[in-house]
Amino acid sequence: MKIPRLLDGRLKLRHLSLVDALSRQGSVVGAAAELHLTQPAATRSLHELEDILGVPLYERGPRGVTPTVFGTAFTEHARAVLAQLAQAGRHVVELADADRGTVVVGTHLAGSNVLLPRAIAALKRGRPYLTVVVREASPEALLLELEAGRIDFVVGRLTVPSDERILRRTLYDESVELVVGASHPLAGRPDVRLADLADLPWILPGAETALRREIEEFFARHGMPLPANRIETTSFLTVRQLLVETEVVAVLPGLITRDDSRIVRLGVPLDPIGHSVGLALSASRTLGPSAQALIRSLEETAAGMTGGRS
Repeated sequence: MKIPRLLDGRLKLRHLSLVDALSRQGSVVGAAAELHLTQPAATRSLHELEDILGVPLYERGPRGVTPTVFGTAFTEHARAVLAQLAQAGRHVVELADADRGTVVVGTHLAGSNVLLPRAIAALKRGRPYLTVVVREASPEALLLELEAGRIDFVVGRLTVPSDERILRRTLYDESVELVVGASHPLAGRPDVRLADLADLPWILPGAETALRREIEEFFARHGMPLPANRIETTSFLTVRQLLVETEVVAVLPGLITRDDSRIVRLGVPLDPIGHSVGLALSASRTLGPSAQALIRSLEETAAGMTGGRS
């Protein structure tokens, strides 16, 4: 198989943006809408790219498109190129005005409630005109955003080690606890058992998360089914409001209850469920000054929260 000539002028940035959108949207219609193209224009661009590469990138089906092994591989490289270009543009702006850069950080439940707000506040005291953009989503969605260069790094729970694409850096270790609202009938009771909670409404993380799988294993070890009356969300604002206003039981990182008088920890241990909170960064991208400044603030804030322990 002849190696395609990708630098002969035929390959355009629109081709890279198209495969990124196609792999996320799963259809030509969805990708075209995201890129503000007509469907025929998107289809034409895809045909051009497949002609350049000499291989099929997607399998067409009645419900959309599915990447082939070639499409998966090329999308990974396309996202890396787009990420580097986005970073280059922001880096130039920061060099032109070092105090007015922008950092885009992704976050999910662990780390978003205490660590990230405190680190941002500390950073803004010294660099008030630096813009911090926070994007909240599921861990899986944030990793796609990270690979595509739409965010600089992710703050949250670390569930797997570093690999060739993503570097993971631990900031602190944290317990996971069962909690209720301060007005809950079980709040403050020292003799609460897991069996006492079985018929209550629960808030659990989504089925796609690592924490959810660990909770399911926890119930299985105790010979109990997962609570039938449950809400599934990773939105801390939703969880907190439900805890305050209803008699739900929730599973939350331990630091949340430390500074919130309206949330109370139950004396039902979830050992060995716990987690490391830290950063996920692209292994192939150099961060600009603004992102590096926020990382330093996160490291200093984490050290202060845990007394210097990681």
